[in-house]
Amino acid sequence: MYPHWIHFNIDALQPNEYVMKVETEVKKWGNSLALRVTGIMATLPKFEAGSKVIVDVTDEGLMVKPATRRKDGFRFPYTESELLADLTPEKAHADELAELRASEFGN
Repeated sequence: MYPHWIHFNIDALQPNEYVMKVETEVKKWGNSLALRVTGIMATLPKFEAGSKVIVDVTDEGLMVKPATRRKDGFRFPYTESELLADLTPEKAHADELAELRASEFGN
C-alpha cells in the first residue's frame, strides 16, 4: 500500500508529529478543482470517505484537518431555544428598526 521506503508505525506517532510532505497534482473535477487524498495522506489523519474536514485557506496554500468534536466536553452555556425563549419584539428593540423607503424595494 505504501512505498517500500516508508518505515514507521502510524499508531506510535504523537499528535502533530511531522511525518512527510506529499507532492500531488490539482485536477479538474467538473467546474471545480480537486486533490486526490491517497495512501498515507488518508491513513495518517484517519480520513475515510465521508470524513468531515476543516480547510484553512491562506495565500500560501491549504491545510486540511479532521473536523473533530471537542473532547473536553465544551458546551455553550445556553441553547438557542433558551436564549430566544423570553424574547419579545420589545426586548429585541424591533421598534427601533429603520423602515424601508419605496426606493429601497428596487421598483
